[in-house]
This record gives sequence, structure tokens and C-alpha cells, in this order.
Amino acid sequence: MSHEKGPDHSRRKERSRQAILAAARALVAEEAYEKVTVEAIAARAGVGKQTIYRRWPSKSAVVFAALLALSEGADGQSVALPDTGDLEADLKLVMRATAEEFADPSFDRLIRALNTEIANDAALAAEYREKLARPLDEAKKARLRSAQEAGQLDPDADLDLALDMLYAPLFQRWLHRSGPLTTAYADSLVDATLRAFGP
Repeated sequence: MSHEKGPDHSRRKERSRQAILAAARALVAEEAYEKVTVEAIAARAGVGKQTIYRRWPSKSAVVFAALLALSEGADGQSVALPDTGDLEADLKLVMRATAEEFADPSFDRLIRALNTEIANDAALAAEYREKLARPLDEAKKARLRSAQEAGQLDPDADLDLALDMLYAPLFQRWLHRSGPLTTAYADSLVDATLRAFGP
């Protein structure tokens, strides 16, 4: 009798998945995205390329899954922004961490590769919005709604616009490499947003 679908099989599949995602992140961090192949990811992960193709249809899908895995909580919980009751401090903490993450060379290469693929692949763009962008935006808006309820933000503020004002300049500076992603810059975006949307 075969026990192929038992707990050992599930653990093996998960170890294989984690090895593939780690290999994809490492390879994209080490060399130009265009030079990374599914074959190279498979070799680094110690699996056959068919193991990858059974789960993901393309290199870009593997790279997206590798990025998505970074945002998954260790305990499977959904993402939430800190809520200490001090909106300014909470947003500065988050924006500083975001700037630091985007300034990290290995993350930079991974997210640039993904953005290139998203620009040219409508299906991947839709998956990105559904699985990563929308949940993150909802977590951010939940924190802003909490601030509205506490009287720290205008109760009629357009929260989508507030998020755009907070994050879009940082993203544009990163995308165009037009300036450093510093703590002071992150703080200035929070200050400007709070002035614009304060009570």
C-alpha cells in the first residue's frame, strides 16, 4: 500500500516548495533577472524542472511566489500595521521599514524583476493585485480607519488617496533611482500626508 499522500509526502512537498522559492530569490539577487532560468532555479533547489512546472507556469510566476512568500506571516496570520494609538509613530515605523526594504540590494533586484514582468503580463499583474497589493492596501486602510475613529485623521478623508500620497512618492523615487530612500525621506512623507489628511 502506498503512503504517497501521507504527512511525509506533504512535508517533502513543502520542503521542495521552500527550496524552490529560496533558490529563485537567491538567483535573482545574484544575477540579472533575464539570465535566471527555470533550469537554474531547479538546479539550485535540487529538484527537477518539472517539479517547478507542475506548480508554476513560468519563471515570472516562480519569482512572484518567492516574493509573496516573504510577505506571509510565519503563523499564517494576515498582515496588520502597528496600532499603538500614535498614528504618526506607527506610520513612520512602517515607512522607514518600507524604505529600508526597497533600499536593500537583494530585495531591489527581486522587486524590479517582478515589476518588469507585471508590466508585460496582465495575468501576473492581476494575481499580484489580488494576492499581494490588495491585502496590503486593506491592512494599511484598516490602520487609517482606526486613526479616523480616534480623531487623528479627517473622518471624510479618501483613504486610497492618502495611501497614494504616502507610498507613491517613495515608489517613484525607488523606480527612477532619483534619490536616496532615507529615514528622513520616509518621515517627510508621513508628515506631508498627516498635514494633508489631518482632522
